[in-house]
Amino acid sequence: MNRSAFAVVAVACGLFASPALAQSPEWTEPFPPFRIADNLYYVGSKGLASYLITTPQGHILINSDPEANVPLLQASIAQLGFKFSDVKILLISHAHWDHDAGSASVKKLTGASYMVMDADVPVVESGGAADFHYGGDTAMRYPPVRVDRVLHDGDEVKLGNTVLVAHLTPGHTKGCTTWTLTVRDGGKTYNAVIIGSPNVNQGYALVDNAKYPTIAEDYERTFRVLKSLPCDLFLGAHGSYFDMEAKYARMRAGAADAFVDRQGCAAFVAERERAFRSELSKQRAARSGREIHRNFSNIR
Repeated sequence: MNRSAFAVVAVACGLFASPALAQSPEWTEPFPPFRIADNLYYVGSKGLASYLITTPQGHILINSDPEANVPLLQASIAQLGFKFSDVKILLISHAHWDHDAGSASVKKLTGASYMVMDADVPVVESGGAADFHYGGDTAMRYPPVRVDRVLHDGDEVKLGNTVLVAHLTPGHTKGCTTWTLTVRDGGKTYNAVIIGSPNVNQGYALVDNAKYPTIAEDYERTFRVLKSLPCDLFLGAHGSYFDMEAKYARMRAGAADAFVDRQGCAAFVAERERAFRSELSKQRAARSGREIHRNFSNIR
């Protein structure tokens, strides 16, 4: 693929028809693991975000990423001084292979309980075959995994003294999940928001989608939810969402609050909503054009 800066951003924002074919080299490129705040750590690659939440009773891992990244996750967790085998709960942002294809390996290695939002469960348990858009693309398949706990909107995931809340933010996938938790750092309390994905991938039909009739309404719901969440620590399924590399550099330079970005969170959601509405308008206009053409043809 084109390795220009645009291509890297485009992949992360879902602008290619098949992410498996348009994979950025940054998706599998190691990135130094680091502490974001309190017991919340970044353990993903340069392009795919994974998070470790540590507790005395074991740890929570968000996003298993591609199978090839599982050794990277293991190395990152070990580098931070924790044991991969202590991962007790596995969560995902959404059921696309770049965020969940490694789940079978993580479960086998750790015995973690796999918890997935209800609408994404059929996709996870079919290894991607049940996905409304990519189900027919064998390049997007991965080992099927049995889900141990089916989550619903608003459910809490608890381990030790940590509580995460699962917010259904559908559209990108039917069960796309945004995770929130409260962390304390430097005597301050922060609302951390890990955005699942508000992106409209290339080829997504927002009108007349027989496999996902409510897709446009679900995106509308997602933006309402995202705009309602208090967001101090802005995070997401890809580091590009929240300008991770630049913030990491500032943190390394001594900025203790580098990842506190309320304005950036709001701006990202607003920009993604504009992109959604623009695409929806285009597709609605195209449908109207087809209907006018069909009606005109019938008049003859």
